[in-house]
Amino acid sequence: MKRYSALTLITALAVCVSQFAQAQGNKEASKFAREGAEASKNQDWNKAIEAFRKATDLDRKFAPNLAIAYQQRGFASANEQSFEDAIRDFSEALKINSRDARIYEQRAAVEMKMHDYDKAVADYSEAITLKPNEVRYYLYRSYIYELKDDVKNSMADTEKALKLDPKNAEAKGRKARLEAKQSAALPPVNSPQPAPAASKSP
Repeated sequence: MKRYSALTLITALAVCVSQFAQAQGNKEASKFAREGAEASKNQDWNKAIEAFRKATDLDRKFAPNLAIAYQQRGFASANEQSFEDAIRDFSEALKINSRDARIYEQRAAVEMKMHDYDKAVADYSEAITLKPNEVRYYLYRSYIYELKDDVKNSMADTEKALKLDPKNAEAKGRKARLEAKQSAALPPVNSPQPAPAASKSP
């Protein structure tokens, strides 16, 4: 009986130590998260990322904050024309939160500026998978297809955009432009040649 009580006491003590350590970890994580929030407020993205990374290492519940900090630094880098840095940060944000269509959209916008149209199409496709009723994703992807002279796919996305928003002026304009391209690409129709006159036999 004493042995059983001692074992129960040791187990209970181990649980208490574990809970205490977790509470201490949560306190430390919360402290880093507060530092990250303050740095974010001051738009010091490097400091914010470092603080949120430490907070996330201690408690995964702070991971969304780290993703947002990467996203914000990526956005700032893109505005400064530091496109490679922006792509890296958006990619880091997506490793943490791959279900955020907005991050795919932001990375695709940078990829377009870098003329990396295939990657931009892939990112807009991911965004569409996550938010299939978002008209602007179809419009952006349609625009990229148009830049690549892929009239068929551009028209398909334009039609989808118009199905979601029939009055969308951008989609209507693109559709007219694409239809004109399609007409110009058709081979000219030859007018029928008159049948040769029947020769009279002597």
